Amino acid sequence: MSDDRWVAPAVLLAVDLVILTLRESRLHVLLIERGVQPYRGAWALPGGFLSHEKEDLLAAAHRELAEEAGLGPDQLHLEQLGFYGAPDRDPRGRVVSAAYLAIAPRLPEPVAGTDASEACWTPVAQALSDDARLAFDHVQILTDGVDQAREKLERSALGTAFCGPTFTISELQNVYEAVWGVPLDARNFYRKVQSVDGFIVPAGPTRRTEGGRPARLFRPGPRTTLHPPMTRPLGRAGKETT
Repeated sequence: MSDDRWVAPAVLLAVDLVILTLRESRLHVLLIERGVQPYRGAWALPGGFLSHEKEDLLAAAHRELAEEAGLGPDQLHLEQLGFYGAPDRDPRGRVVSAAYLAIAPRLPEPVAGTDASEACWTPVAQALSDDARLAFDHVQILTDGVDQAREKLERSALGTAFCGPTFTISELQNVYEAVWGVPLDARNFYRKVQSVDGFIVPAGPTRRTEGGRPARLFRPGPRTTLHPPMTRPLGRAGKETT
C-alpha cells in the first residue's frame, strides 16, 4: 500500500451572472467592463470569487451583482444555470464558476462599482458577435443562458411580465420575437396563445393600434406553467413551423 497521501488540488470558486431584460423590443444582457487584470478593459459578465470559504453561492451571486452593477436582491430572482470548470478558462489558475441566470422586465440602469470600470445593457446579438470578444468563457455562458431563457419562455408565463398590466396579443408576440430572435406568424401565434387555458384572459375594452384598428386587451391569467408549451420555431429564422 502506498504511503503517498492525497493532496487536494488548489481550486478557486467563483460566480458569474447572466442578467437579461428587454429594452426597446430587443433582448439585452448586463455586461461590465473589467477594471482589473486579467482581461482589463474587456467586456464580461458580472461576477467574481467568493469572499470567504463559508459564503453561500447564491449570496455571493447577489453580492457581486450589487457590487458590480448596483442591482439588489429584491430586484432579481436568480436561478442556477450551471457550472463551468474547463482547466484553462481562467489564466489565474484553476477556477470553477457557478453561473446564475435572471430574466426580468423593467430593470434600471446599472451602476458600476468595485473592479468594474463600467456597466451597461448590451444587445445580446452584439454581445455574442465576434467584435465583442467577451472575457474568459463568457460567450459560452451567455449562449447557454439565452438558450435557457428561451426555453423558459416556452414553458412558463414569463412573457406576460414584459407587457403592461393590459396588453394586446401583438404586444405579447413582440416579447416572444425579441427573446427567441425570430419573427412569428401572427395568426399562428394567436392560435397557440389561445390554446393554453389560463395563460391570458380578456381585460375589457379594446385599444386602437397604430394602424387605427381596435385590438382586444388581455391581462395575465392564473396559469404560470404553460401546457401545451409555446414551442419555438424549429425551421430557419423567419419561417415559423407548426
